[in-house]
Amino acid sequence: MTNNQRIRHEAFIPGIRTSSFHNFFLMAGPCVVEGRTVVMETAEEVNRIATKLDIPLVFKASYRKANRSRIDSFTGIGDEKALKLLAEAGKMCGIPVVTDIHAAPEAEMASHYVDVLQIPAFLCRQTDILMAAAATGLTVAIKKGQFLSPSAMKFAVDKVRDSGNKKVLITERGTTFGYHDLVVDYRGIPEMQKMGVPVVLDITHSLQQPNQASGVTGGHPEMIEIMGRAGIAAGVDGIFIETHPDPSVARSDGLNMLPLDQLEELLDKLVALRKTILNF
Repeated sequence: MTNNQRIRHEAFIPGIRTSSFHNFFLMAGPCVVEGRTVVMETAEEVNRIATKLDIPLVFKASYRKANRSRIDSFTGIGDEKALKLLAEAGKMCGIPVVTDIHAAPEAEMASHYVDVLQIPAFLCRQTDILMAAAATGLTVAIKKGQFLSPSAMKFAVDKVRDSGNKKVLITERGTTFGYHDLVVDYRGIPEMQKMGVPVVLDITHSLQQPNQASGVTGGHPEMIEIMGRAGIAAGVDGIFIETHPDPSVARSDGLNMLPLDQLEELLDKLVALRKTILNF
């Protein structure tokens, strides 16, 4: 794909900043809304870094976690309270916000607070959820199911488009390999881009080790940079990162999140690589 043929993310995510050199865009933030301090601190720092490095940004956090290993796992602080914090963070930084939804009725509720609705990987084939998200008119970010081939995502994209919404993107987050690992097939990135949508690589969830005997998902955060470099080299349109001021105390996915104080160094390297790739 040549520079002139690259997908313009601005057409798919209203309100996102533009880049002076067609940089990748970033979706980043903590896994879940834990409270005001984590949300605001993370949003402010991620926005500072993204502005400095000329990276268009969408702030990310789930207002509630529905897919949990154990019944005693943290799920959230309350839907409306969490959504209001996300809206406040987006307004404070002047950036769009994305959050997950888990059932069709949640689409309308969440649409009053955020700019992008994310469909979790396990739910990417749920027609009613996709149609409800499409009906809000917001951008719909569909995570590729761990059980699907890249080409199969065409049908999920078509469900949103056929519902009258052209603002859709796909996030790659790995394919199940055995019971405790995910593998990213980078051939899928250009394959999904042929569908005419931006393709994002989730470089933190792709390193998860789900289904652990402890009931707590594991991960390999030390390999986040490797995943990011490979994704940029493969030509992804966006990068998805979960980051937290202190992952050791995070209420969800702490074992595969990037410490917030390491984010700038990582993104600086990815931007340098992006510029090199664009010059080819």
